[in-house]
Amino acid sequence: MPKGGARSRSGPAPDPEALRRERDAGEWTILPAEGRQGAAPDFPLTWPEQREMELWEHFWKLPQALMWERCSQEFEVALYVRRLAQAEEPQSSVALGTLVRQMADSLGLTSPGLRANRWRIERLSEDDQTPAGPTPTAVPTSARARLRAVAGGSG
Repeated sequence: MPKGGARSRSGPAPDPEALRRERDAGEWTILPAEGRQGAAPDFPLTWPEQREMELWEHFWKLPQALMWERCSQEFEVALYVRRLAQAEEPQSSVALGTLVRQMADSLGLTSPGLRANRWRIERLSEDDQTPAGPTPTAVPTSARARLRAVAGGSG
């Protein structure tokens, strides 16, 4: 087991709904639920397979694609797509599956990956699939009210 230093999943996950937000103020990025609009960029790797191109088009419509584009992560996404297509094949190795999961985390495609990148996807309203905005929450104002809210007590 490696020693020293923080791991990507060590410690508690950051909580965007935490009562103390001073240190986290402005660090979370809200991504629009409708995702990235427009055509996918050109696939940067050589000789793409048909399945890779299908996955490429799919992933560039996701909300996370806005951040990939901003950070110029076309090669990282392309490598993920290539490895995912290989992992779908029968008899693919467990190590390849592990690599795909790790890459998905780093690209924010999993719940832990979203938290690690401090990204949140805007909720859609249930009736017409339009953005509903953040979930309203009541923040208790006194220490006693906060303790009651956590403990679920009434007195």
